[in-house]
Amino acid sequence: MRPENQSHMSEFLLLGLPICPEQQGMFFALFLSMYLTTVLGNLLILLLIRLDPRLHTPMYFFLSHLAFTDISFSSVTVPKMLINMQTQDQSIPYAGCIAQMYFFLLFGCIDNLLLVAMAYDRYVAICHPLHYTTIMREGLCMFLLAGSCLLSCVIALSHTILLAQLSFCEDNIIPHFFCDLAALLKLSCSDTSVNELVIFTAGTAVVILPLSGILVSYGLIGVSILRVPSTKGICKALSTCGSHLSVMSLFYGTIMALYFSTSSGKSKDKDMIASLMYTLVTPMLNPFIYSLRNRDMKLALGFLFKSNNLLIK
Repeated sequence: MRPENQSHMSEFLLLGLPICPEQQGMFFALFLSMYLTTVLGNLLILLLIRLDPRLHTPMYFFLSHLAFTDISFSSVTVPKMLINMQTQDQSIPYAGCIAQMYFFLLFGCIDNLLLVAMAYDRYVAICHPLHYTTIMREGLCMFLLAGSCLLSCVIALSHTILLAQLSFCEDNIIPHFFCDLAALLKLSCSDTSVNELVIFTAGTAVVILPLSGILVSYGLIGVSILRVPSTKGICKALSTCGSHLSVMSLFYGTIMALYFSTSSGKSKDKDMIASLMYTLVTPMLNPFIYSLRNRDMKLALGFLFKSNNLLIK
């Protein structure tokens, strides 16, 4: 193939999900309903935390930003996918593709790092309850949030700048439903060894290290729980961490399934399905996990409904 510089590559073509034409309408309705559920469910979490003073704690501070990040993470890829399904126009401008990749990486990294902050918050709450308010003060929470956003921005910007230096071949077809970094690198005619090195380094910083931190935090929490003599204390500790553990397992489980399937040489279709899991399914399920498994969220939701009924009467 004749190499073509990225300045002359005006657009890419997204192949999208492997769906038969006669099933496009059904899947469009399904994905649209899932996306709306994601947005409305996470907006509800934001509303509850904002309105209920009992939820103005470090745990719900991080949860509110996780909900906002989930909305943003899904909104980076899903609306474009839905538009492509409806219009059958698979093209995306070069600048739009690079921007989509940047924001996908940005919000994905923030999601990872927020889960670590939430794990640390639960560790302090259970293992050092008497010092919780002293340790998890507002300044530390803001520092953890700002650090997560800044590190994520640096990582996403690094990938974007390096990708912008590459030249692309005549083949502009991306076998995915969004501008995936790995898929874009495969289309390049340039040497991508530096890009791959940065991917490995950044992956360690925002996936391996955070996952290790979460596992260590919950390992220490588990040891602390076993020292609690009462069944009531154990149940309370488990209920406190249950929601976060569910979200963490879902998020990291789908990511690991994606990379294991990639390394084992399975089809690209299965890679796209795994990607759909953590870009749409996981953010959609988070509000249900936190509302159904969390007593404080249930109380806040009940209080909101009671207030609305009083206003109507």
